[in-house]
Amino acid sequence: MSGYWLALPPLLLIVAAWWLARFAEADWGHAWMQPLDGLNRLFCRHYHRLHGDHLALPAQGPAIVVANHLSGLDPMLLLAASPRPLRFIIASEQYHRFGLTWLFRAVGCIPVDRGGRPERAFREALKALQQGEVIAIFPHGTIHLDHEPRRRLKPGAVRLAEMAGCPIHPVRLDGMRAQGAIFKPVFLRGQARLLARAPRHCGKGQGQACLHQLEQDLAPMPGDRMGDKENRS
Repeated sequence: MSGYWLALPPLLLIVAAWWLARFAEADWGHAWMQPLDGLNRLFCRHYHRLHGDHLALPAQGPAIVVANHLSGLDPMLLLAASPRPLRFIIASEQYHRFGLTWLFRAVGCIPVDRGGRPERAFREALKALQQGEVIAIFPHGTIHLDHEPRRRLKPGAVRLAEMAGCPIHPVRLDGMRAQGAIFKPVFLRGQARLLARAPRHCGKGQGQACLHQLEQDLAPMPGDRMGDKENRS
C-alpha cells in the first residue's frame, strides 16, 4: 500500500502540469515550459487582475517589445500578454541572482554587462532577431518611476530595429503595487494594466525621432491610471 502513496505526488505533479499547460499561449518549444507559461498567465490575470491589451505581435518574424519599467513584476506581465515567447535583455547582476539563473536561462534572457562589454548582448539580440525571435527591452535601463525626473531612453532598441528591419511595439504598464521594488510587487496584489501603443517602424537615419516617439509612448498620458503611491520611494 505504501507504494501507492509514493506514486501519488509524482502523479499529482503530472496532472497539475497538464492542467496548467492548457492555459499556455506561447510555444516555447519545450514541453516542460508550457505549464510555466500557463501558470504565469493565470497568476497575472487572476491574482494581479491584469487587464488591457494583448501584444499584437506578428505571428512570425522578428519584433522588439519595449516597455516602461516600474517593478520586478513587469516581465511577468509582458509574458502574460504575449502570444509568443519573449527574450528579455536584463542586467547581468539580475541574471545571476541566486536561484533564478535557471529560469532566466530557460526563457532565453540575454544578460548584459553594463560595466564591461555590453556589445556582446547587442550582438546576441541581433542574432536572435535575425532568426525571427522577439526581443523585449526596458529602454530606461533600470526601474524608473513616473514621478521621477524624466530619463532619456537608451538607443539600443532603435539600433536593433534599424539593423534587423523589424517593428518596435511600445507598451505602457501600470497598476502594480510597491512600485520601485523587485520582489514585493510580485506578492502584493494590484490592479495591473497593460496598454499597447501603435507599432513604430524606425528606418535608418530616424533614430532620434524614433526615440522621441518611444519616450512619449512609454510616458503616462492623460487618463492613464497611475499605480498606487504606496512604497514608491
